[in-house]
Amino acid sequence: MSSQHGTPHDSRRGRGLFRTKTVEQSILDTEEPEHTLKKSLSAFDLTVFGVGVVIGTGIFVLTGKIAKEQAGPAVALSFVVAGVVCALAALCYAEFASTVPVAGSAYTFSYASLGELPAWIIGWDLILELALGCAVVAVGWSGYVRSLLDTGGLHLPAALSGTHEGRFGFDLLAFILVLVLTGILVLGMKLSSRVTAVVVGIKVTVVLLVIVAGAFFINGANYTPFIPPSEPVEAGGGLNAPLAQLMFGFTPSNFGTLGIFAAAAVVFFAFIGFDIVATAAEETRNPQRDVPRGILGSLAICTLLYVAVSIVVTGMEKYTKLSTDAPLADAFKDLGHPFYAGVISFGAAVGLTSVCMILLLGQSRVFFAMSRDGLLPRVFSRSHPRFGTPYRSTIALGVVVAVVAGFTSIDELAELVNIGTLFAFVVVAVGVILLRRSRPDLPRSFRTPLVPLVPVLSVAASVWLMLNLPAETWVRFAAWMVAGFVVYFLYGRSHSRLGLRNRQSAKD
Repeated sequence: MSSQHGTPHDSRRGRGLFRTKTVEQSILDTEEPEHTLKKSLSAFDLTVFGVGVVIGTGIFVLTGKIAKEQAGPAVALSFVVAGVVCALAALCYAEFASTVPVAGSAYTFSYASLGELPAWIIGWDLILELALGCAVVAVGWSGYVRSLLDTGGLHLPAALSGTHEGRFGFDLLAFILVLVLTGILVLGMKLSSRVTAVVVGIKVTVVLLVIVAGAFFINGANYTPFIPPSEPVEAGGGLNAPLAQLMFGFTPSNFGTLGIFAAAAVVFFAFIGFDIVATAAEETRNPQRDVPRGILGSLAICTLLYVAVSIVVTGMEKYTKLSTDAPLADAFKDLGHPFYAGVISFGAAVGLTSVCMILLLGQSRVFFAMSRDGLLPRVFSRSHPRFGTPYRSTIALGVVVAVVAGFTSIDELAELVNIGTLFAFVVVAVGVILLRRSRPDLPRSFRTPLVPLVPVLSVAASVWLMLNLPAETWVRFAAWMVAGFVVYFLYGRSHSRLGLRNRQSAKD
């Protein structure tokens, strides 16, 4: 086909497992009436989505917890390091999302550059990452709301409060939250973006209030030493140890210069989600301009807020005295200001609703894109005739996530979200290099600077953070990937629309 994207290109480029789907064909598939998503989002909407998913309870908890246990006041530098790693990935995502404005994010980008099997692997990975992330967040939200209800004298029965410490239960609040948010997503992206904008407005206001109020209680002496002396720490043997330790005999350390980087691998979790902006590219009115703005703008805002909060919390109270459960709220309590502690709890509870919604949004778009390509049953790729949303995939995944959040204690699975995201970063960075070489003719409204240096740095930084995750996480991740290979070879490979087109062309 000939279009704004250049000269015709054969969509059969590559054969078998590594056949690639051209950018032109990807865009053409979005124009099929029954599989078209409504374009209604602006750069502001995308930035709100990015901030909405990144700014969650982590800003109130992770900042103080990591300061006490791993980095001291230098936790602010850890957030900068994690932000830089994400920025390298964001530059790669921005080029792809503006060049291939199609739902599916890293899955779609991989299909255009690496081939069908790598695309399937990354899509399968993203489904797990976003489903677990949403379930973890929903359970966390439930905990905050139960705490607020308890404060008001209302108590849920233990049987409806979830699974905790060996006691089995059903988490009613998490289950209901996911179903309600699923309904909002079905009713349209514009409604979803409006709800998200209100929620994000509330929680950013709370964060700014905390920063401003806390600044008045800063004691400069609490910043000394800014980088505490290094303390070697045994992470434990076996699969609980970081993979880097098992591979290289490297002993992790808390505090000191190395502690800053070790802490960055942990606080990286706080940034997960900015890449979801790319999944909404197909529903953006001007994706070539607005998606890069949404990705980079939301990441810059979130990094600034995280650094500011970490500076405030370590200035309010000596890092050695911070609590690990609710450090920021407890710091205000210790200084005789319980009102701010209540505001923080409220902001965290409200804020987590938008995190949960946007994770559901991203997951349904990846599932929708894979279904439209035939790698998953095509029945899930129908868009709603009135609302223009992928309602079937949204409802199916929403029900599954609601059940997982309601019945499962998944705290130990949260690290799978980290490794899944980092894996996606690696694939996208490699894809930028490959697509530059195979399709230099493609018009790119945003170009990643210093290619291949920036993508190579992104790969190196992401792999380093992956190696700092426990070996047990790698084992679980490998098990999920093996299951993905089984599904692909039993179903996806034979039902692939690209494969069917290729076979038909070969006959002709």
